[in-house]
Amino acid sequence: MRPTDTSNPDYFHRVVDCQWACPAHTPVPEYIRMIGQGRYADAYMVNWVSNVFPGILGRTCDRPCEPACRRGRVEENNGQKAEPVAICRLKRVAADMKGDVKARMPTIVPFNGKRVACVGAGPASLTVARDLAPLGYEVTVFDGEAKAGGFIRSQIPRFRLPESVIDEETGYIFDLGVKFRHGERVDSMRELLTRHYDAVFVGCGAPRGRNLDIPGRQEAAENIHIGIDWLASVSFGHITEIAPRVIVLGGGNTAMDCCRSARRLGGSDVKVIVRSGFDEMKASPWEKEDAQHEGIPILNFHVPLRFEHESGKLTGMSFDVVKAEYDKNGKRTLVSTGQPEVFVACDVVLIAVGQENAFPWIEVETGIAFDHWGLPVLNEHSFQSTRPEVFFGGDSAFGPKNIITAVAHGHGAAISIDRFLNKQDVNQRPAPHVTISSQKMGIHEWSYDNAISDDHRFKVPWAKAETALANIRVEVELGFDAATAFKEANRCLNCDVQTVFTRETCIECDACVDICPVDSITFTTNGDEGDLRKRLKAPTLNLAQSLYVSAELKTGKIMVKDEDVCLHCGLCAERCPTGAWDMRKFLLITSQAGNARLGGKVKEPA
Repeated sequence: MRPTDTSNPDYFHRVVDCQWACPAHTPVPEYIRMIGQGRYADAYMVNWVSNVFPGILGRTCDRPCEPACRRGRVEENNGQKAEPVAICRLKRVAADMKGDVKARMPTIVPFNGKRVACVGAGPASLTVARDLAPLGYEVTVFDGEAKAGGFIRSQIPRFRLPESVIDEETGYIFDLGVKFRHGERVDSMRELLTRHYDAVFVGCGAPRGRNLDIPGRQEAAENIHIGIDWLASVSFGHITEIAPRVIVLGGGNTAMDCCRSARRLGGSDVKVIVRSGFDEMKASPWEKEDAQHEGIPILNFHVPLRFEHESGKLTGMSFDVVKAEYDKNGKRTLVSTGQPEVFVACDVVLIAVGQENAFPWIEVETGIAFDHWGLPVLNEHSFQSTRPEVFFGGDSAFGPKNIITAVAHGHGAAISIDRFLNKQDVNQRPAPHVTISSQKMGIHEWSYDNAISDDHRFKVPWAKAETALANIRVEVELGFDAATAFKEANRCLNCDVQTVFTRETCIECDACVDICPVDSITFTTNGDEGDLRKRLKAPTLNLAQSLYVSAELKTGKIMVKDEDVCLHCGLCAERCPTGAWDMRKFLLITSQAGNARLGGKVKEPA
């Protein structure tokens, strides 16, 4: 193998598994260390630069960082599945305990002569506005609702996300001088383009819930509702109660929000029914667990056949019980088991089987093309449509995803808009801001805590069930207190503090090999990757994580390190008699519009 090119930022970035997995590439270990030091405002600002909505995401994020967390694959837990660091819940700690950070936000700057319109006030549009406003752009956000937030406000129940958090974090964006045209829905792209905006960003989400067209749908329509529309009605106070027996169809997070909301509005017999197996449901594992914790059963492998009714009054649903069969290519087919149909009585059905994009307001003559799925034809890197000054992001770009993906799209689209309006190539992306610095403070001292905590993941306390289930606006999760946050933060393995090897000073004494607690270092002869992986002291299992390979040493051997299981404990650097190993903190801040770093007032400890 060739020596590893550690000058490529992507190499060490991939080692920081949580940051690599985050669509917005938030520097997770950096802000977790700050939380452990009680520097909550600093931790909040690090988050704010990357993900814009730390308080919102600290409660609602889909957490792609956590399955990637190294702790979840190196920790021994008495035969039980090891658990990652509670990254999402620590993000909430920073938001809840930060104090007043208004003075640390960017200030309003003079108008640069360019105007940008954002359609929809969801997370993608608000991110575009947040990134462009500090560069002098006049940004106007249009939305049909009275308040900003998009599906964050309309579809996430208040027992998961208090409205005050949404108001605060959207408020920071409008405080930058962003204009909000609330109650003004854009009904015509053609008309919007006549208003002489220099660029338009479409971030209106996927506003249409999929229907279920089976027998009885029209006859019993009065008691059958599309899930996202029903959630919006609940959020805005139009619906305040529900009949006792409720069926929720669907296996995604929207279905989990529907069933838990129904439980709080008077549903005493609420069931979730899905076509697939339980493990194949699209809902996040913790969302399913929360629903079951509240006494909501999930019936799987039930395919809806028809809505049953008597003279137009819904009485229940009939289902076919199916099983999954797989062909030689692993493709799944649901086939009937031949069992008798199952009838489930109900008063109300909430359909949460997916969402679709809807662009009836974008006329053909605008030159914006759509594919056969109804999605805009975009450059997937620049988010630019077939009409050069129009960009898309969030659910409206590539279909429904989640908040953090919408934020990432917003950052990317803002870069493109800025480059487009400055007559630069939108396909050329500015490089991220990267630093790597030694953490050495003495022979055996580091500027970070390298002791490995033995603690298992701490549980977030909940409000008492009788209180939480009685009021849909009572927040269920109470969040970590400062003491628990400190202990959970100490579970982080500081994966951004990299083990950096200097070949010229290595004397091949094997001291690092002997002391490594996970056998991640091997000195051996070179070979191709497949061969090397078999000859290491501990054969590597994760092929997605690159090997750290040195150039040839004096004996003709090479140093090979398995980055996948390294604990970043620094023992190799402490033991090395020549300083060939060093612990260096790698910090990557992704580029934003104008290649400017927002929130650059993160303070170093006194």
